[in-house]
Amino acid sequence: MRTEPTIHQRIRNEIDSAHHFVITSHIRPDGDAIGSMLGFANALKAAGKQVDCVLQDQVTERYWFLPGAREVGNSLPDAYDYLVVVDSADSRRVGTILDGDIKPDLVIDHHKTHIDFGVIDYVEPETEATALLLVERLPEWGLEVTMDAAVCLMTGILTDTLGFRTNNTTPRALRTAADLIEKGVDLVQVYNQTLLMRTLPEIRYWGLGLTKLEFFDGVLTTTLSLDDRIVAGYPDNDDADLINILTTVPDALVSVLFIEQEHNSVKVSWRSVKGIDVSEIASRFGGGGHESAAGADIPGKLEEIKDAVLTATINTVQNQKG
Repeated sequence: MRTEPTIHQRIRNEIDSAHHFVITSHIRPDGDAIGSMLGFANALKAAGKQVDCVLQDQVTERYWFLPGAREVGNSLPDAYDYLVVVDSADSRRVGTILDGDIKPDLVIDHHKTHIDFGVIDYVEPETEATALLLVERLPEWGLEVTMDAAVCLMTGILTDTLGFRTNNTTPRALRTAADLIEKGVDLVQVYNQTLLMRTLPEIRYWGLGLTKLEFFDGVLTTTLSLDDRIVAGYPDNDDADLINILTTVPDALVSVLFIEQEHNSVKVSWRSVKGIDVSEIASRFGGGGHESAAGADIPGKLEEIKDAVLTATINTVQNQKG
């Protein structure tokens, strides 16, 4: 009797069969998106595969030290064999790269709110970072975690755990990081580059957001407008990780950051203490994420969205506290 291959055997067989890979991830890519994409790409290149990495939004300067970061494109090549999406909870998060209802061959993710959109969706919602998943699974799929892959994957683990201080950090993540250090990854360099170093425009951008802080019933919030980005000289359309600074305020049960986008939309980021599930709030607004870290892209005007989101968030905090 012939048995069906396991999911890992199937992925390995498909990787073996394909030659030209394209790997992409979500809009406004963070360290886990970039690290997972480049880590997978470097492992494939070491196996003799051709790989193109593409993203709707550019790789920010802090990640340029990663092998392959400066070669990331912004559109699909005319021809390829196999399309991979990493660290994206749904197809909309990939942005223009998947325009035209393109169905990825393989999607690898770790978000609790994942909605399947690939031919194969491999999801580990209990895993702290997609990069952590890949460190463990790449050898099972016939690929080596080379030194170039390792430094990229360490970046993903560090950034999604905020340097091992998120409340979902497990011994598994620490042991995996230790394994990568034994491979030769310079933990101090990666930590400093991705979590500590800040440009002057980033600091100015933070300053503009910090002057607008508000606190309501355990919810700490602020906004970053398009004008703030111009005044600060900040070139990207994210929050420069300001949301993670808000989480250091002891009285904040939930932190909410509103980042105004072009074309009349707002990026909303939530962070929470253990026991308050902000992924449920994000889902109501078309987003998703994890219990303690979630986000959504919401069409509309900043003030209207802010009022609606804060009302829902404050109600959730009061209900979940009780």
